[in-house]
Amino acid sequence: MEGDVFSGFSNGTQIDGKVLQTFQKSFVQVQDILDQNRLLINEINQNHESKIPNNLSRNVGLIKELNNNIRRVVDLYADLSTSYTRSMEVSSEGDSSAGTFKSDGKATSQKRIRSG
Repeated sequence: MEGDVFSGFSNGTQIDGKVLQTFQKSFVQVQDILDQNRLLINEINQNHESKIPNNLSRNVGLIKELNNNIRRVVDLYADLSTSYTRSMEVSSEGDSSAGTFKSDGKATSQKRIRSG
């Protein structure tokens, strides 16, 4: 990944370098798993098309591995979501207006309305 992937991220809100590194690391892990899944899917398809009993039996294990990889991707995205939420909470603690951001990155004076 390029170092400037997150430039202009979050409408001008500053993102901590450690948070940015965590995001980049997680996205690299996700991409690696997705690349592995593409190879697994190709092998599963080849085995299925071959109709050879041993290959079809092998697909059971490959499909289990694929499912586990999908679970790992979901977990990584959940962790990313949590990390992002926490970083936004920390960055907004300094904003006494608790407002939203304009496109220029400056806080508005509107209060957030939470339905409940």
